[in-house]
Amino acid sequence: MRVCVVGTGYVGLVAGTCFAESGNDVICIDIDEAKIEALRQGRVPIYEPGLEELIKRNVEEGRLAFSTDMATGVRHALVVFIAVGTPQANDGSSDLTAVRKVAQEVGQCMDGYRVIVIKSTVPIGTHRMVNGIIDENTTHKFDIVSNPEFMKEGAAIEDFLKPDRVVVGCADDRAGEIVKDLYSPFCRGGAPILIMDNASAEMTKYAANSLLATRISFVNDVANLCEAVGADIAHVRQGVGMDKRLGMSFLYAGLGYGGSCFPKDVRSIIHTANENGLDFGLLKAVDETNDRQKERLFGKIKNYFNGTLEGRTFGVWGLAFKPRTDDMREAPAIGLIEELLSHGCTVKVHDPEAMEVAEKIFGDRITYHQRSYDALEDADALAVCTEWNEFRRPDFDRLRALLKEPVVFDGRNLWEPSQMGEMGFSYFPIGRPSVKHNA
Repeated sequence: MRVCVVGTGYVGLVAGTCFAESGNDVICIDIDEAKIEALRQGRVPIYEPGLEELIKRNVEEGRLAFSTDMATGVRHALVVFIAVGTPQANDGSSDLTAVRKVAQEVGQCMDGYRVIVIKSTVPIGTHRMVNGIIDENTTHKFDIVSNPEFMKEGAAIEDFLKPDRVVVGCADDRAGEIVKDLYSPFCRGGAPILIMDNASAEMTKYAANSLLATRISFVNDVANLCEAVGADIAHVRQGVGMDKRLGMSFLYAGLGYGGSCFPKDVRSIIHTANENGLDFGLLKAVDETNDRQKERLFGKIKNYFNGTLEGRTFGVWGLAFKPRTDDMREAPAIGLIEELLSHGCTVKVHDPEAMEVAEKIFGDRITYHQRSYDALEDADALAVCTEWNEFRRPDFDRLRALLKEPVVFDGRNLWEPSQMGEMGFSYFPIGRPSVKHNA
């Protein structure tokens, strides 16, 4: 099938590449000429495991191309995906400027029937807006399909190629069948392709992400209560998660959620509820809890040093909002580092993938270290903000020797408190017993 994907951000690039991988003829369109030229040369602007290899293979085999020419892309394809960004506005709503512009250009470029698929995360009802814009700019027939994405950063390729389900919102059976056929190679293992109305498809995306965000905020509040009453969130999580009605997923205590999806989607659905005269108090509390949780680690640091932080040096392991990505959007590490800097601290950081992104945020206000241990030399303490696998089994003797004093603030609960105490560390996790070592 001939496919056009408009937008080479995270969603569009992964979707276009995976469609090409299943044998389709795909053109990805973007207005950024530098990005398109880089992609043609095999340079990928984001880090996602496996993506670079898939892009190179499909470009070499002629199934995947990149262009800035909208007309070429639209006239090439039967199915046109809109996968541009919908950034959050100050009031929590989604900025649909790019979606509107693409809809207008697609309509102007059409030379026959097209299936227009909205892949971007958009507020409920956006399909009607897109339909109206395209209708004003073309005399050709078309159908609008709402097809939200459910990819996890760090596992996007696997999520796309082996989905739990595919959600297709449409009002026309023909369009639904075309999109269903496009996704069928990914669903041979039995994953359902759910056909529904457009509004329900749009709502499904927000409901799913908001429910997952709710689990995270809930377990973090429980973790904070565990600290107050002397319980251990690791044991509580097992006791709760073993209930088949609940499960273990998204019940890890930590520094809260970040990234491009959960914060934006929670706030967007709150905004949509307000517009419709409803008060989504539960999700407001989820958002507020998450904001508070991001401050948790700095509070522990400040408390340990009795508020005297000026002149101290801190090593920070992990900058991305989660492992296996370089995405730092709303990452807890940002707030922690800014707090340390505002209190006169020196900050030394390491992350396996997010160093270049961090440099765009912090510039020369912090120092960047390609090796994790280099970020610890002469530091007063280590703070862990991202649970990269390579952090799970460090050389603790080396770690202890590099730090001025063996103090670790673990925002991701990587290590066992009792073992850290036995090795001579003062250790402060989230929702688990702290250990204060007396030298």
